[in-house]
Formats: sequence, C-alpha cells, structure tokens
Amino acid sequence: MTGTPAKGVLDTRFGTIRGVLFDIDDTLVDLEYAMTTALREVSEHLLPGLDQGGWERFGRIFTHETTHYYDRYLAGELTFNDQRLLRGRAALGHFGVELADGEESHQWLSAYGRLQPGYVRAFEDVVPLLDLLDDAGVPYGAVSNNVHDYQRAKLDGAGLERIKRLVGTDTVGVAKPEPAIYLEGVRLLDVAPAQTLFVGDNRLLDAEGSTAAGLVGVWLNRTGEPLQEFGGHEVGSLSQLLA
Repeated sequence: MTGTPAKGVLDTRFGTIRGVLFDIDDTLVDLEYAMTTALREVSEHLLPGLDQGGWERFGRIFTHETTHYYDRYLAGELTFNDQRLLRGRAALGHFGVELADGEESHQWLSAYGRLQPGYVRAFEDVVPLLDLLDDAGVPYGAVSNNVHDYQRAKLDGAGLERIKRLVGTDTVGVAKPEPAIYLEGVRLLDVAPAQTLFVGDNRLLDAEGSTAAGLVGVWLNRTGEPLQEFGGHEVGSLSQLLA
C-alpha cells in the first residue's frame, strides 16, 4: 500500500482517495455460495440423484441466468419473494420439476428464506482491507441494489457491523446505475465524488455506473472473466485495491 502520511487520504494507482464505497453481494459477501448451498438443501428432495454437475447447473440458472426477474423486482413489477420464487421455478423446470402453486411453493420459499442467511459469509479479503482503511482514517460504506434493512441484516450476519454507512434502493428511490444512489453514498462519506473509489463485481452497475456518476469506479473481477473491450479500472481481489 502506498498511503500518504496524512490521515484520511490514500495515494493509490487510482489517484488520491479519501473514501471508499462497496457493492455488497459477491463483493463483500459471498452471496453466490449462500444461495447455491441453500438452494441445494431445500431442493434435494425434488431432485434426488442429481450429480454435482447438475447442482452446479442448477445454481448457475438461479444466480446468473434468471436475473431478469430481479430486474423486474427493481422496476417494481414483482415483489422480492415473487422474483425469488420465479427464479427457483425456472431452475427446477430446467430439470423437469414443476413447483406447484400453493403450499409446495410456500414451503420451498420459506425454507430457502430461512436457510440462506445462515450461509452468508464475508470474503477473506474484506476484513484486512477494512482494517487498512480504518488505520488510514479513510471512511467507507456500501451501496446496494437491494433495500436497506435487508442488506443491513446481511452485513451484520456476515460479521461486517463496522460498515455503518449503507445506501439501499429504498434510501433514495432509485437503483444503480442511476447517479443519485452512488452520490448518496458519497454524501454519507462527506468526500468528493472524484476522490471516492466505488468497488463492485458488476462491471456495468458498479464500475461503469459509478464512473459515469463522477466516482472512481473499479470492477472487482473475482472470477477472471475475460472482457477485452473494458478499458476501466479492474482488480482481481480487494487486496489489490491499495497495493
């Protein structure tokens, strides 16, 4: 880390930084692990004998191939539980299983909602970075495309209570990539947008959206996804941010 001696300021390869904002899901916490683990637990009785490759496919459908349902939730067309159930039905339907309306759907949805939070965990590179920011006196927070209270509980459950500043979609009434949601995070940090890093795993919503709003967007590409046309800032782990 090449931090300056002054408290509250870091000199990095991205420029002089006075604040950091993070996305939450699959940036600070391993939501994909939590979702796929809980999905398997609540669906094994519906898919007896499914091999590991099948479960991986099941998880990919739910976490990556059905996000249009989540987009409809953000647009106000579906409730949170509606989008979750539709994603589950799509994943099960791929394997020829129909989740019936009524009690069966209710039990599946309730079981998943009960189990998933218990599997949420912070990535190993999160706490060391927050320690560095605390030592440097650099404020930080989180901005998420989900509602405040749900994400507050998620952070607390993952042991990240120290992240006090949190902006959800209900905080300002818009979602990423609308500029207002990033700028509300900047306001809470009380720093200038141009001296605020915004870090997240979604190239469009986190890196490009925050950059368009005047922040310093950084794509956290944990999986090493190749993307030749991306010309912005990119890191493979949070440990690389201040290295």
